Amino acid sequence: MTTMTEASVREFKMPDVGEGLTEAEILKWYVQPGDTVTDGQVVCEVETAKAAVELPIPYDGVVRALHFPEGTTVDVGTSIIAVAVAGAAAPEAPAGPARAVPEQPKDEPKPEGRQPVLVGYGVATSSTKRRPRKGPEVTVPAAAQVAQVAQAELNGHGAVADRTRPLAKPPVRKLAKDLGVDLATITPSGPDGVITREDVHAAATPRTAEPAAPVATAPAAPPAPVASYDTARETRVPVKGVRKATAQAMVGSAFTAPHVTEFVTVDVTRTMKLVEELKHDKEMQGLRVNPLLLIAKALLVAIKRNPDVNASWDEAGQEIVRKHYVNLGIAAATPRGLIVPNIKDAHDKTLPQLAQALGELVTTAREGKTSPAAMQGGTVTITNVGVFGVDTGTPILNPGESAILAVGAIKLQPWVHKGKVKPRQVTTLALSFDHRLVDGELGSKVLADIAAVLEQPKRLITWA
Repeated sequence: MTTMTEASVREFKMPDVGEGLTEAEILKWYVQPGDTVTDGQVVCEVETAKAAVELPIPYDGVVRALHFPEGTTVDVGTSIIAVAVAGAAAPEAPAGPARAVPEQPKDEPKPEGRQPVLVGYGVATSSTKRRPRKGPEVTVPAAAQVAQVAQAELNGHGAVADRTRPLAKPPVRKLAKDLGVDLATITPSGPDGVITREDVHAAATPRTAEPAAPVATAPAAPPAPVASYDTARETRVPVKGVRKATAQAMVGSAFTAPHVTEFVTVDVTRTMKLVEELKHDKEMQGLRVNPLLLIAKALLVAIKRNPDVNASWDEAGQEIVRKHYVNLGIAAATPRGLIVPNIKDAHDKTLPQLAQALGELVTTAREGKTSPAAMQGGTVTITNVGVFGVDTGTPILNPGESAILAVGAIKLQPWVHKGKVKPRQVTTLALSFDHRLVDGELGSKVLADIAAVLEQPKRLITWA
């Protein structure tokens, strides 16, 4: 077998694709060991706490190893794939599942002229890194042990220095800890010697069935109850990706910003008639025209009349930051969870431009292609709970914003109109705001202006 030179291997690290994110989950590999890759070719898809992103490789070469399997969450800066670069001495393919484990390179010079493709992309060779674990360090095994160690690395089950540790994913380790099961005593049934949930439950069952031994001495304190659940009746889903980010953001917002929510019920019959008229307007042909479009425009008009509501609270500087632009966030339910992309500089857009931006935002979100940049920098948000038939709610602020508007279902209801009770199209709006920087008077004015525009949409022309 031809020996691979130290300079022939590049370790491609997990980049920071979301401006400050610390980890990402590998959703899908598009290449396998032995495949030839070219500069800019997408090698995998990863999911961050904000979106799914495809990662291109920044050089030419041949894939030598994938360090983690699909479904693994990897820290930013950790090597995820090893590539033998083009132009170097090409090694022969290994005869089995084993792969050559190159020695750690010494002060290899960085290639000139190469710029990172994304934030955090490294092009200099480095050794494969794993999350630190407790226990003494172990040196790299001899050549006879390469196959066993390489296979463990390829499946993402720990570093070379930790090869004696039982192979199991973090949720399985936690389950074993909760059930009081020692992983070292379990015979694994999963592929490549991985311990599964079923293995842990099987090991725990006889233990719980054994009767307690008689105690000859004084009775001790009763043991803590063992956490367990029936796999046939319950399913546990690891909290990660968008769901994890949403949970952290909502908890942080709810316990940081003092929320106040106000409500108003509005007759939107004239707005609904205007929606139907706009659908036949030649300037709106091919665009998405719905009540949300006019509600968004009404909110922008209210912000223009009450600009102090468009602000954020700077805790570190003890300042209120008033924004002279509006990045309008739209809460969108997607298969990966709730995301809030925003329309940049929505305050400058005409009604057709706003309709086009809304349509593109919704389509991109539903396809799961929203970029991290599209979800950053929002100043105020709309959440349309009415699409689910809900009357209204008390929305939690998107972190860093001062207000969020919840729009309830539009229903035909009895309403006093011109002194008579008539069936009218009615909805309920709820505005939550940060009471540190938005007083009740200001919040009430904003909500009242939104309602006034929706009751008399001609105000869109006079107030805009």
